[in-house]
Amino acid sequence: MNQSLEKYLTAVDRHLKPLPVSERADIVKEIKSTMLEMESEQMSSKQILDRLGSPKDLAKAYLKDLLVKEKRCSVKRFLILWAFYAAAGFSGMVVIPVLAVIAPVFLLCGIAAPVLSAVKMFDYLLNLQIPFIQNMQIVFYGLIDLNPVAEFFCSAFFGILLFFLGRGAWKLLLLYLEKLSHTKKSLS
Repeated sequence: MNQSLEKYLTAVDRHLKPLPVSERADIVKEIKSTMLEMESEQMSSKQILDRLGSPKDLAKAYLKDLLVKEKRCSVKRFLILWAFYAAAGFSGMVVIPVLAVIAPVFLLCGIAAPVLSAVKMFDYLLNLQIPFIQNMQIVFYGLIDLNPVAEFFCSAFFGILLFFLGRGAWKLLLLYLEKLSHTKKSLS
């Protein structure tokens, strides 16, 4: 194995530093065996390195897979999580949690707003006098007083908007996580 491939393995090992030594050794051994297999297929060092991608991206892919595999709460899971966020960088520490919170909140609000507004509209139209419904304002709270029918149409519009924003945030989160593990998938 030539020196550039050894440097690559050292760089991957460096990015996996927070993991226990045995985990790092197993990952580096797996990557090394993949490299040897590629060399036996007459691939040049440059082709091998191009196929593997950057050492940081490959380390992130392995950390993500370990994170998904480890289900129970333990010190090992904490170390894997810490290593994953360290490898993902600042953007990963911000993007993943923000999208993971925004997506379900927007989805739920996108569903709840029109449903609650529909209940208020039916209470208004049928004069049911459901307790506390008259005091509930879903859209433009405190800014504009709309009758419940107009409020329903506004909340339906904003509900659809929030639902699609939440769905987009969820797809963006999945795309980001997919990008993190893309390098590992290209090995298979």
